[in-house]
Amino acid sequence: MKASTKPLTGKCIVLTRAPEQAGELARRLSSAGGEVILLPAVAFAPPEDWSALDAALRSLDGFDAILLLSQNAVRYVAQRGRELGIRPDAIASSLRLIAVVGPATAEAASREGLRVDYVAKNRTGESLARELRESLAGRSVFLPRSDRGDSRVPNALREAGARVTEAIAYRTIAPESFDAAVLARIQNAAVDAIVFASPSAWKNLADQIGAADLAGLSERVPFAAIGPTTGRALRVAGARVGIEAGDPSVIGDAGLADAIVEYFRRQQPARREHA
Repeated sequence: MKASTKPLTGKCIVLTRAPEQAGELARRLSSAGGEVILLPAVAFAPPEDWSALDAALRSLDGFDAILLLSQNAVRYVAQRGRELGIRPDAIASSLRLIAVVGPATAEAASREGLRVDYVAKNRTGESLARELRESLAGRSVFLPRSDRGDSRVPNALREAGARVTEAIAYRTIAPESFDAAVLARIQNAAVDAIVFASPSAWKNLADQIGAADLAGLSERVPFAAIGPTTGRALRVAGARVGIEAGDPSVIGDAGLADAIVEYFRRQQPARREHA
């Protein structure tokens, strides 16, 4: 029988992303022969209180820069701006600098009609703050973000001498329910890889399975992390990260898909020797 040329043939890969963000990665993995199972472990919602975001959007002329740390930040800022009658070109014309955390966020900004002046080289908010340290000293910076965002990025900006205004642009929440059949497959290690695209996805899945049990599962099933922030969160929780997108110049989904394909390509010779 002719061997398949697709490297993920016979592999079952679980994506824990929200459905609206899973499409591109799912297509890439499917085209490589993988069976993709969606188990959304995160969902997104508007902020409970719009006042801080609205105030910032209505006073964009008072800012020198906006830092967008995720595709969701782009999405909710642009959406709320439109609701307030503030067009993307008006947002862009009000600011000297629009900086984003990585290529995927840059692509999302372009789709919304926002120009992008700077893309972080290492795809983390902390890297973005460090790379712009000198240019943001003494400047006024608008930082729209998730309600789950920690203090590292705003602290780094303030240490650089920036004047930072934070506003919750969206909330990261757990989905209303999880597919019990998929959870059972995961618990029985009856899948070939589990993909995490955010620390929140890890936390919400751990709440369903148990943090210790989920961390232990990583010794039997490779866990894939989309980047260093997610990888660090998994390791801090005691999990082993078997696959991680490594090239910051490659857009997130493409880089992670390539890393997953490469991981299973490396496994092929060993399996044939023991066949």
